[in-house]
Amino acid sequence: MMNVDLNLIAILAAATSGMILGAVWYSMPVFGEKWMRAIGKTPKTLRDPTLPMTASVVSCLLTALGIALLHSLIGISSLNIALLLGLILAGLIILPAMLSDNLFCGWGRSLLLIQAGYRFLSVLIMSILIYLL
Repeated sequence: MMNVDLNLIAILAAATSGMILGAVWYSMPVFGEKWMRAIGKTPKTLRDPTLPMTASVVSCLLTALGIALLHSLIGISSLNIALLLGLILAGLIILPAMLSDNLFCGWGRSLLLIQAGYRFLSVLIMSILIYLL
C-alpha cells in the first residue's frame, strides 16, 4: 500500500503563494491592463469578482494539493527534482492544454502569454514551496 504524507502547512502556503502571485500578476502595473485589453474588458465592464475569486482560491488549493500528492507519491528528494516536477507539470501539461484552448477559441497570443505565464510560474513556486516546507 502506498504511503501518502501531506503537509497541510505546505499546501496552504503553496496555495497562498498562487493567490499572491495572481494578485500581483493581474494588477494594473504588471499585466492587468494588458489582460483586460486581451479579453475586451475595462474596469467598468468587469462583472462582480466574487465567483471568479472564489473559484481562484479553490483552484489554487486544488493545484497545491495535487502537487503535494505528486511530491509524496514520487518521493521528491531534492530541490532540483521539485523544480523539475514543476517544469514538467507547467511545460508539458498546463501550457499545451492552454495553448490548445487558446488556438481553438482564438483568444490571441497576448492572452495566452499572460495566463500561461501566471500558471507556469505559479506551479513552479508551489512545487518549490511544498518541497521546502
